[in-house]
Amino acid sequence: MENIISIKGLSMSYGAKKVLNDINLEVNKGQVIGYIGPNGAGKSTTVKIMLGLVSGYTGTVKVFGEDIANGDVEYKRRIGYVPESADIYDNLTAREYLLFIAQLFGLNELEAIKKVNQLICAFNMEDVINSRISSFSKGMKQKILIISSLIHNPDILFLDEPLAGLDANSVMIVKELLAILASKGKTVFYSSHIMDVVEKISDRIILLNNGNIIADGSFEELKKMSKDGSLEQIFNDLTGFNQQKEIANSIIQIMED
Repeated sequence: MENIISIKGLSMSYGAKKVLNDINLEVNKGQVIGYIGPNGAGKSTTVKIMLGLVSGYTGTVKVFGEDIANGDVEYKRRIGYVPESADIYDNLTAREYLLFIAQLFGLNELEAIKKVNQLICAFNMEDVINSRISSFSKGMKQKILIISSLIHNPDILFLDEPLAGLDANSVMIVKELLAILASKGKTVFYSSHIMDVVEKISDRIILLNNGNIIADGSFEELKKMSKDGSLEQIFNDLTGFNQQKEIANSIIQIMED
C-alpha cells in the first residue's frame, strides 16, 4: 500500500514538559486511523505538527513523501482539517465564509459557488446560507467547519472531535461519509474521546499515553488486551485508569453532604 504519512523519532517538549516521546508511525493511503488518548497525551500536538502549525520538534515528519521541514507548504492544499476548537470568521455569512475557504484552496469562483451551494444543501443548511455565522448554534458551526474541510476534495482529513454538537442525523451522515472516503483511497486521521464512534469507524486504532504509543492495531487486535473487550475498557486498562466508580461516588457524596 502507498505510504502517505511517515513519522520517525518524533519528540516535542514545551519547556521541561515532554509532550511526545520518540513517536514512530506509518500511515497508508485509505486508512481510517482512530487516534485516542487521555487529555494531554500529545494527540493534538502530533496533528498540529503534521499540519505545520507547530515547530520546535525533533525527528522526521513526511506527508505525501515530502519532509514537511523543508518549508514547502504546497502539501497543505491536499489536507482537510477540523480542529477541536476553531476561530471562525463569524461576522461572515455561511456563503461568504465557505467561498473564502474554497478560493484559498485554489478553486475558481464558479467552481467554488457550485460546491458551496451543493454542500450546504447536502448538510440541510440552505435556509441559513446567507445568515451570519455568529447566529449559528454550535452544531451548525460544526457543519460549516466540516464543509470547509471537504470542499477542496483533500487526500487526508484530520478530524479532532468532528461530531461535537452535531444532531443524530448529521452524525450518521459523517460516519457514512468517512467510510466512503476511505473506500476511495482518502486517508482519515480521527481524534476523539467518543470511544464507540472510534471503535466503529476506524480500521486502525492508535492509543497515545504520556507522549508514547502504547497500542496500535485493529479493534479486533486491541480487544485481546482486555477481558471486557470494549474500546473504553481497553483504554482504561492500558492507561491505568480504573477509579471512575470511586471518583463518581465521591462526587455524589460531596453533592449530598
